[in-house]
Amino acid sequence: MLDYLIVGSGLAGISFAEVALKNNKTILLVDNKSQHSSRVAGGLYNPVILKRFSEVWKAQEQLVLMNDFYNQIEDKLKEKFNFKMPVLRKFFSIEEQNNWFAASDKINLAPFLSTKLITQKYKSIDSPYDYGEVLHTGYVNTALLLDTYREYLLQNDLLLEESFDSALIEFLDSGIQYKNIQARHIIFAEGFGMHKNPFFNYLPLDGTKGELFIIKAPDLNLDVIVNTSVFILPLGDNLFKVGATYNWQDKTDIPTEEGKQELLDRIKEIITCDFEIVKHFGGVRPTVSDRRPLLGTHEVYKSLHILNGLGTRGVMLGPAMAKALYDHIENNIPLDREADIKRFHKRYLKSLSSHQP
Repeated sequence: MLDYLIVGSGLAGISFAEVALKNNKTILLVDNKSQHSSRVAGGLYNPVILKRFSEVWKAQEQLVLMNDFYNQIEDKLKEKFNFKMPVLRKFFSIEEQNNWFAASDKINLAPFLSTKLITQKYKSIDSPYDYGEVLHTGYVNTALLLDTYREYLLQNDLLLEESFDSALIEFLDSGIQYKNIQARHIIFAEGFGMHKNPFFNYLPLDGTKGELFIIKAPDLNLDVIVNTSVFILPLGDNLFKVGATYNWQDKTDIPTEEGKQELLDRIKEIITCDFEIVKHFGGVRPTVSDRRPLLGTHEVYKSLHILNGLGTRGVMLGPAMAKALYDHIENNIPLDREADIKRFHKRYLKSLSSHQP
């Protein structure tokens, strides 16, 4: 009997897989590549919400676990995924500078906001009010990570490339049976696909569509991530990832003309040089209205668990939330109340009559 059957191989799924393997548990992942948000994600990690100058939830703890996680996975897969790179917030006024310095005085933000103005000039970017530097930042090449990890899973017979059918789950005293597989636990890490899951679809997963570009800009000489209304992330060879839009209505992965125009307008506010769009892509982020992840165990079926709702910060949240869920299942360590799906108990009760299997 397997320890864990994991549904989904995005950032949430592989984070849990890695935690389980590290603890000598047996696993199998099931995935049909239907969800794309991890693959097309910006991949940035940044401990500060720059729009509001507030700390990301549990940022310090997440950064420690995240760096350990990616270091270990790089050693294991012999590939580089985690790239440390400064994030510079371009200021548009003296007032913005003052707001930055006021924020950097706060105890919880002081470790992450440099108090030294960055006055360096970057070709093709006007910056009369300079930049503020966010510390402990960078990006993860999520597409490369997921492709390489998927290959590792396939080579070790740890991946079933097919759709998962929740209707085929049978409950045993010791766990579950799915087709010819028996497992102690199922971890549902399906991203926005959770809406088709009859056990957890009562949870309020909103889904926020994001669109991004890869652009080619030979006259943009940049070795840092610049963040304003969008981020510009240098990939090398004059290529830059630019994003992202936020659309709460459209729940498809299809790039749109509206998203394209929004990104074009915002890029032109920041850079003065010509550029060409090399690629335009989109994905639906698994976001939750209260901006907290969805972790926990089903109220009736104790072999079923969820790891979802990582939203726009999957590369930071994934490793920490996977560890928290694993410790909860194996060691009975309580989940953080802000992340535990028990906070939606009333929604669960409401769903019983119509949605619950």
